[in-house]
Amino acid sequence: MAKIAINIATGSLQQNEVIVGIDLGTTNSLVAIIHPESKKLIAIKEHDSSSLVPSVIYFGNSNEVVVGEKAKEYLISNPAQTIFSAKRLMGKTYNDIRDGIKNFSYQIIDEDDKLVKVKVNNNFYSATELSSLILKELKKSAEHILKTPVNKAVITVPAYFNDAQRQATRDAGKLAGLDVLRIINEPTAASLAYGFGLSNEEEKIIAVYDLGGGTFDISILKIHNGIFEVLSTNGDTFLGGDDIDNGIVQYWLSKFKETANISQQQLRVLAEKAKKILSDTDNFMVEINGIILALSLPELETIIKPILNKTLECSKKALKDADLTIHQIDEIIMVGGSTRSPVIKKEVTDFFGKKVNDKVNPDEVVALGAAIQADILAGNTKDVLLLDITPLSLGLETAGGLMDVLLPRNTKIPARASRQYTTQKDGQSGIVISLYQGERDLVKDNRKLDEFILKGIPNMPAGFAKVDIAFLINADGILKVSAKELRSGVAQEILVKPQQNLSDEDVEKMLQDSIKNAKEDITIRALVEATTEAEQLLNTTEGFIQKNIHYLSQQELLSTSEALQALQLSLSMGDKNLIQLKMEELNAISKPYAERVMDLAVNSAMSGKKI
Repeated sequence: MAKIAINIATGSLQQNEVIVGIDLGTTNSLVAIIHPESKKLIAIKEHDSSSLVPSVIYFGNSNEVVVGEKAKEYLISNPAQTIFSAKRLMGKTYNDIRDGIKNFSYQIIDEDDKLVKVKVNNNFYSATELSSLILKELKKSAEHILKTPVNKAVITVPAYFNDAQRQATRDAGKLAGLDVLRIINEPTAASLAYGFGLSNEEEKIIAVYDLGGGTFDISILKIHNGIFEVLSTNGDTFLGGDDIDNGIVQYWLSKFKETANISQQQLRVLAEKAKKILSDTDNFMVEINGIILALSLPELETIIKPILNKTLECSKKALKDADLTIHQIDEIIMVGGSTRSPVIKKEVTDFFGKKVNDKVNPDEVVALGAAIQADILAGNTKDVLLLDITPLSLGLETAGGLMDVLLPRNTKIPARASRQYTTQKDGQSGIVISLYQGERDLVKDNRKLDEFILKGIPNMPAGFAKVDIAFLINADGILKVSAKELRSGVAQEILVKPQQNLSDEDVEKMLQDSIKNAKEDITIRALVEATTEAEQLLNTTEGFIQKNIHYLSQQELLSTSEALQALQLSLSMGDKNLIQLKMEELNAISKPYAERVMDLAVNSAMSGKKI
């Protein structure tokens, strides 16, 4: 078996192999490389076709999966089974996307505080699983064109992505069979593609204005001697070209009454087409089903204006946070397909008071930068600083024996990360915190580092305690883990040496095992998470019924009992989709009477009182 040779201190690979850069986008995704022979920076494309792969997934009636350009054909003919803008769902709960739910043509499960799930053909998919299918298609395409296996990648994310969204992106890569060497911010990648930071140039301050399909970022970077320092970042993970498309659709719906005969998805596809055409012309017109739809450039500019104003407000905040004025910005880089619009270029130029730099293809610039970062990690570019990194992921054990990663592999050190947890049982007075190192989804397959107990948690109902667990790793690789219950102030900490007794061969084997077992690990994780969630739902529902049985009708009690039994039975079947289906059915039965009982309780509590 081939070994993966890694320098523990720098994270660089010690052998020549293809490492790709991937821009996993909301609307389109693509792969780029520095060609191993010509040393040219290129975006990979099939023959003379576009380098862009639409981030669209179609699930057929027999659960066959189609990704990319062919999947787009089903956006109109079968919208309920065709997933788009999956990136907008990464790390999100239903509450996060509630206001924009009408813009999705497929079913998103309504669970307020749970991460979003999509239901297609009675199967349930997380945003991570959906993104993995896109990454798998990119991997397959790259291997076909390059005629060589592609197993390692650098993947970009918006600078505004939080830890959960970054970890979801890593997990998606692993599920696609990729060893994700680094997750880097899109503005950093864009700066590399423009050549900034690749030589010992004079200090420059760069604003990266990135308006993609689903997200907007404005980042202020200071670059000196090959070192990238992020001075500030601002943006919106739910603002982009999709909103322009939706704005065009709403405009047509209000102006052309006949659009009632055209599906929402057809309008959205036409809106995207109109937006692109109006980047080069002044008018757009199309006839569909005997109805003429038109849009002029001034009308488009009116639609874009509110979205553009939001991006400029974010830009003002980023400048303020960096304690800079617009006159101190040396370069403005334009990134993302939406920046092709002339009105956006003009307004951004006016805002910063200097011409924007859009010389590199805005659709490809992020992937090209990721390819440069991949080349740096491979040890081929020596002038850019690479800080020491964590050779393996660091995390702790959660319900069901799962590994919850706080510091992913290849995190630059020193580093700090924290996350909040809670108790599982009423009156729970302590939490066992078990620390692990490794890349597998189950802790039993990873290396245990240490364990300690946070004691003295006050008597509270399950879920009320808020325990903040923080990982802090210093430049010497010493890990300090602290735990604090935020309501009571009870705290405990421990020092660990996460790299002790680990040889290069140990690291290599653990990485190989994680890639080899990625699909099985993700499947097991999804089943364990569904099982844990189902058990919590069973306990919550049974407890609610015991306390409120006199408020429920006999029919409601009977229906609930049958749904509880069906869910309990599904737990023994080992089928994630079946468990989630039975949870959905139980929620559908219990939600109406739970809301009714809550209303009665509120009315009773407020009776005779004035506000």
